[in-house]
Amino acid sequence: MSADGAVEIPSKYSVQETIDRLSSLLTSKGVKIFARIDQAAEAQAVGLSMPNTQLLIFGDPRAGTPLMRRYPSIALDLPLKALAWESADGKVWLSYNSPDFLMRRHHLESPPFKAVEAIFSAATR
Repeated sequence: MSADGAVEIPSKYSVQETIDRLSSLLTSKGVKIFARIDQAAEAQAVGLSMPNTQLLIFGDPRAGTPLMRRYPSIALDLPLKALAWESADGKVWLSYNSPDFLMRRHHLESPPFKAVEAIFSAATR
């Protein structure tokens, strides 16, 4: 995958279980889950196929709103997203935009969302 600014970490769980674990961990921290999109199922619904891929959209308006007020362009990347996907060799990965990338992209004074990296890591181990 290797998109600019993306971090990819291997997961020892299935795509479904990786997103389930991530959702549970985020919710336990008071983070709101806005949407969960099963992209493979949506592809199948229109007669196309793709590897198992699910996108989780989440955030905390208490943290995001002040950032969007100060740096309006960050609304392009908020709420945050995490993508669990299966590669051609059957491995499962969790991808997300790095906090440093978001800092550079939106000219923030410090990298936001560093704490969420530990949650991503916990969801995949």
